Order: sequence, then structure tokens, then C-alpha cells
Amino acid sequence: MSVKRALLTTGLAIISIIGIIAIFTTWYTVDESEQAVVITFGQATETITDAGLHFKLPWPVQKVEILSKETYSLQFGYKTTKDGEIVTKDSETKMITGDENIVLTDLVVQYKISDPVKYLFQSEDPKQLLHHATSSAIRSIIGSSTIDEALTDGRADIEQKTRDLLVSVMEDYDIGVTILAVKLKDVELPNAEVRAAFTAVTDARETKNTKINEAKKYENQKISEAQGEKDAIISRAEGEKIARIQQAEGDVALFNKLYNAYVGNREITRQRLVLETLEEVLPGAQIYIMNDNGETLKYLPLQPQTVQQNTEKERKEGGGSQ
Repeated sequence: MSVKRALLTTGLAIISIIGIIAIFTTWYTVDESEQAVVITFGQATETITDAGLHFKLPWPVQKVEILSKETYSLQFGYKTTKDGEIVTKDSETKMITGDENIVLTDLVVQYKISDPVKYLFQSEDPKQLLHHATSSAIRSIIGSSTIDEALTDGRADIEQKTRDLLVSVMEDYDIGVTILAVKLKDVELPNAEVRAAFTAVTDARETKNTKINEAKKYENQKISEAQGEKDAIISRAEGEKIARIQQAEGDVALFNKLYNAYVGNREITRQRLVLETLEEVLPGAQIYIMNDNGETLKYLPLQPQTVQQNTEKERKEGGGSQ
């Protein structure tokens, strides 16, 4: 009886253990920033991207691998310790440029896991594979670039070319990784004196660009001022044109009026024009109309009233002084 009880107790214990394992391994939680792959007897059978509580068959029938949807960063040429200290890996950073100079290059590769099944099963160590592909890509691009490009204004082009090459390589490997960006952290020379010389070159180039920008600004200012002066001249010319046209139209209207008067009474109009012309040519002159016998026609008050008054005044003053 003791043997049967022992077997029964052992069986119950095993069943209890199996029940506990089944209870704790039949459900799992996926966060908003995560994705999961359900693996059945070593084969990926389902990919879960919806957040929440999910159920599966108990271990060892099924297990779940949970991966992040967020962006990963691969540090190449250096690493950051838990204390925040940056440690450089000289064996990775030393590279030869196309003009046979040595530079120290480190960078960051940003990537995402786009296919979790391929990420888990296409490669034994996808991170290491990505690291080797990054090394190959950056060395290839640096090797086809000059030292001046690597240290000064060619960095953006190097980043773009490295990213394009790395994307092509990772597509060939097909491990479920999508390359988002490649950022050069630092590119420098191992020799301090040469590094200082290139820094001086960079400063000179920046000064040159600053002067060019200032010259362009001055050019734009002068062009703007000239354009404003041009517009003002054109505006004044337009105004003068309109004034001349209006004056010409007024002169034409006056001429037509005089012509109509001349057609109606030629002799009177001719005499009036002569008198008006004399007044304009000889302002202040006293005009008299004489008869054929030389007598003045006193009944025609031709000179203005003000002129008559002034003449009277002068005559009286002259008489008083005498």
C-alpha cells in the first residue's frame, strides 16, 4: 500500500506541476511598442502585432518571442558603457581613404525589425551580421572618398552612400531588418598636427562661405534698391505722360473753341487774339487804339483797372512833388 501511495503522490505532484506550467505558459502580453512570434515545435506559426493579452498552447508545445517595434541603434567604432562613458574601438575606426590617408571613423546605424520571423530564423546572430555589413559598407565608401571629403563637406554624401550600400547588402541577406539612417558621429585624423591643419582648412572654408553669403546679401540689397529707383522713375514718367496728354487734350479743346469762334466771326476773333498776344508778350504795357487821324479812342478802356489806378496815383504824386 505504501508503494501505491507513493506512486499516487508522485503522479499528483507531476500533474500539479504540469498544471502550473500550463497555467503560467498559456497566456502572454504584447505591448503597443512590441510584436510577437508564436513558435510551435520550433517553427514560426503566427506573428502577433496587436497589443493586449493573448493565449497559446502551453510549453513545450508553443513558446513566444517578443521583439520591439521601436528603432534600434547600432554603434559602430565605439560603445557607451552603463556609466555613460564612451569607449572607442580603434580596430574598427581606422580606415584608409581613396587618397591613401588614415582616418578614424565611427557612426550609428538606425534600423527596425520589419519581419520578426526572418529576424529570428534567417540568421543565428542578426546584430552581428548587421555589424559586419556596416563595417564593409563604411570602409568601401571611405575607401572611394578623399580625405578632404571625409573631414569637411563630403560627410553628408558619405552618409547617404553608406546607407544606400548597407540597404542593398541587408536586402541580399534578407534577415528582416530595415535600415533607416546612417549618421557619422566623428571622422578625424590620428595625428594631432594634421588634425589641427584640417581644422584650419575647415575654418577658412567657413569664413569663405560667410563672405560669399555677405556679398550675395549686399548684391540683393543693391538690386532691390535699383529696382525701387527704377520703379520710381517709371512711375514719375507715367505721371508726366498722363499730364502731357491731359495738357495736349486741353490745348486741343481750346484751339477747337477758338477755331469755332474764328469761323463764326473772323475779324473780331483775330483782333482779340492779337490783343491777348500783345498782353502776353508785353506785360504791363499800355495799349491804345488810334483812329486813322491819330486821335485816341477814349471810349475803349483797354488797360486793366489796376494799371489805370497806378497811373492816376503816379500822376498825382508827380504833381505834388512839383
